[in-house]
Amino acid sequence: MEEISQTQATPGNPAIAGDLRLHELRSLVFRNTRILRVWLPPRYDAPDNNRRQYPVFYLNDGQNLFDRAIAFGGVEWQVDETADRLIRQEVIPPLIIVGIDNAQSDRIKEFLPYRSFNPPVLRPQGKRYPDFLMSEVMPFVQERYRIARGPENTGLGGSSLGALISLYTVIERPGVYGRLLLESPSLFISHRRVLKHGRRCRQWPERIFLAIGTREAGREDKDKQVVADVRILERILRSAGLDDRRLRVKIDEGGTHNEGEWAKRFPEALSFLFGH
Repeated sequence: MEEISQTQATPGNPAIAGDLRLHELRSLVFRNTRILRVWLPPRYDAPDNNRRQYPVFYLNDGQNLFDRAIAFGGVEWQVDETADRLIRQEVIPPLIIVGIDNAQSDRIKEFLPYRSFNPPVLRPQGKRYPDFLMSEVMPFVQERYRIARGPENTGLGGSSLGALISLYTVIERPGVYGRLLLESPSLFISHRRVLKHGRRCRQWPERIFLAIGTREAGREDKDKQVVADVRILERILRSAGLDDRRLRVKIDEGGTHNEGEWAKRFPEALSFLFGH
């Protein structure tokens, strides 16, 4: 596995806050190659921390998290700046954040666990995604970095279809991820099948941050529907016993469907999911 330096990966871009290390991962599950972007907390390499183990937060669509030069629309989540600030302010403990690059032209296929006509995907690959995470991504990171084990130290999340596949993964692999971030989840896919799937789940993550904007779709009827879908998911989670200590739902008035909105909410999400 080839490691790429930050300078090589982002030439002339000083915008990265902290230590971001890039690795090339060749997947046998999907038979393709992608980059893992591993952000390390302050003083990770300090001698007095050489035995310290760190919580880890896996986030989909890694291209959009740290670097505006490669982010969709030139807007990033500012994950590095936000995590660095919250750690230094002692709002959250030091943690490692892993951005998993999407497969670009195959992104939709990998993030869809069900056949879909909107968008039209008749051969989805998303049912392989939990295995990709658990048999390839997580072992790769654990072999190279000092990762604390257990669901209380392991988070997963994403936005849009990246949130959909995160939700599907925690349903399919209960007890692995104790922190879950769902930003603008595409719950409508395949006639809202993931909501039906979720009703059968009996072990949810210990903390979940769920957010949606009221102008995500750009059309009044659809805007109301995506908010209603999130409310249905909230009811499912509340019925499963998640109170306000475990579940935070944010309906962002006027919020749209883009990286800028997710960046704006990320400080609250990260504080809730990993805060003391």
